[in-house]
Amino acid sequence: MASVVITEFMDAPAVAALSTQLTVTYDPGLVDQPERLQGLLAEADAIIVRNRTQVDRQLLASAPRLRAVGRLGVGLDNIDMAACAERSITVIPATGANAQAVAEYVMATTLMLVRGAYHATAAVANGQWPRPVLSNGHELHGKVMGLVGFGTIGRRVSDLVKSFGMQVMAFDPALPAEHEAYRLHQVSHCPDLELLLSKADVVSLHVPLTPSTRHLFNAKRLALMKSSAVLINTARGGIIDEHALIQALREERLAGAALDVFDHEPPLAGQLPADNPRLILTPHIAGLTQESNARVSTMIAERIAAFFINATPPA
Repeated sequence: MASVVITEFMDAPAVAALSTQLTVTYDPGLVDQPERLQGLLAEADAIIVRNRTQVDRQLLASAPRLRAVGRLGVGLDNIDMAACAERSITVIPATGANAQAVAEYVMATTLMLVRGAYHATAAVANGQWPRPVLSNGHELHGKVMGLVGFGTIGRRVSDLVKSFGMQVMAFDPALPAEHEAYRLHQVSHCPDLELLLSKADVVSLHVPLTPSTRHLFNAKRLALMKSSAVLINTARGGIIDEHALIQALREERLAGAALDVFDHEPPLAGQLPADNPRLILTPHIAGLTQESNARVSTMIAERIAAFFINATPPA
């Protein structure tokens, strides 16, 4: 029976189901125990990770039998894909399983930032009445949502925001203008990122972190956005130059931002402002809900089990 090591948290029913088909070692704390993890991987046929476990050459060297990597999520920047390919190790992401959770996060933070009226709880509870200050928010109807990346999550976001009467445009170099996704989701294809930034009232990022997308949103590109626009990043932290973003917010060259992902996770204390009402910070949880965790975990458990049940045994 093939063996699998799970290094980060996974939904309990999915772990139990996988344990009926494979030999499972499950400890969500393994990500922080590198020596123990390397020892367990010596006999492992598969590993299941989230985003914190670095499946790099060093880890792979400690797993001579490894044949599959299950990713409880969709981002693959913590997995050395080239090294896996060299050893014919199959990487299995949970494509689409957390799309609804991320799309709802984008919707919620969009509403909060554009309306700008949800930071008054303490003031109202203390008898204050900041009505004039909070009466200058905006509606989404008629505004433009700009999607940078138009894969599964971007498409789900487009479906949600259109119910608020938003126009949607998308920039994605991987999808040609004639791709049917634009027609099916009634989204305008934008051939140029700079054009999208100049027109969008809300910009939401849905691209992977690669050498070409690192600091894609630098000071120059942030300056192309409307001063009334907001930026939402649920993709990967390195896509935005965080220093440039904070400067834009402080100088009111940008109306707001929501960051769920960061260049360094967790951010260093004091690295980001804690008291800026234009900024929403969350700890990489946009794709995490009870429902999405169950979907992601079940999908990976099923796919890992099927891989070993259906695969040809190694020579």
